Amino acid sequence: MRSTFLETLLEEARKDERIYLITPDLGYGVLESFGQEFPNRFINAGIAEQNAIGMAAGLALNGKVPYVYSIIPFVVSRPYEQIKVDVAYMNTNVRLVGVGAGFSYGPAGATHHSLDDLALMRALPNMTVTAPGSLNETEDLVRYSVHHKGPMYIRLAKRGEPRYDYKIEIGKMAKVLEGKDFALIATSNMLEDAYQTAKMYQEEGKSPLLLSAHTLKPFDKETILQLLRRNMPIITLEEHNIIGGLASAVSEAIALSSLGAHFFPIAVADVFSHVVGSQKHIKEHLGLGNLKQRIDGFLKTI
Repeated sequence: MRSTFLETLLEEARKDERIYLITPDLGYGVLESFGQEFPNRFINAGIAEQNAIGMAAGLALNGKVPYVYSIIPFVVSRPYEQIKVDVAYMNTNVRLVGVGAGFSYGPAGATHHSLDDLALMRALPNMTVTAPGSLNETEDLVRYSVHHKGPMYIRLAKRGEPRYDYKIEIGKMAKVLEGKDFALIATSNMLEDAYQTAKMYQEEGKSPLLLSAHTLKPFDKETILQLLRRNMPIITLEEHNIIGGLASAVSEAIALSSLGAHFFPIAVADVFSHVVGSQKHIKEHLGLGNLKQRIDGFLKTI
């Protein structure tokens, strides 16, 4: 997904001289090609994340379209005050690109895990929050971001994500698989897990609807209302804290609907991970494994 982001940004930068790429000393092995092709539009701000955000805001105020790229905790958490004031409050055209969604950097420990970024970004007025779960979604979001008005956050995964055959629309969930029995709604790097789980159900003769919530803000409340009107059970899947991310967005839509719902959120509990290891190992340890078994248990209660 990182390579797809950069390849798409390079294509757009060749057509649009407003595009700048800023990194706080990260991205070796990924960003060099942008710096080589556009040395005057590539800035390594050094290990100074707050300064990188300030530089981006200044460029945006001068008509540029800057992208700030780093590991999620260092592009979201560390410079959060600068994002709040220089980017969100001032409504500047800055694009924050965070790589390493969820437990992508599992061996690096809790300091590099990304379980609160969607919550932090959703809480900021003016901020558009996106979390592509596939390569085609990444391409579409990057192309859209060039001309988007206002700040935008793009949450990237790190492993070999799939490519699906559909186009996306900001603020509208993408339909990955047609279905009528129950709805699986996944975001970011849980989309492939949800897809494989849905295929298991199809082999059993069941018909799950699979939706990709690539945009967390603005959130597609209308699709949730449609599911509620159809009395369709809803299961959400996210590699994020259960507070503030996809589960919260769906819960808010349900609460404001005055309609009943069968709703089961699958997310990371409100805990820090003290487990170090591969992404798969940590996910299984913190409740993101055995998805079909957990969903089966929920469906049996309906």
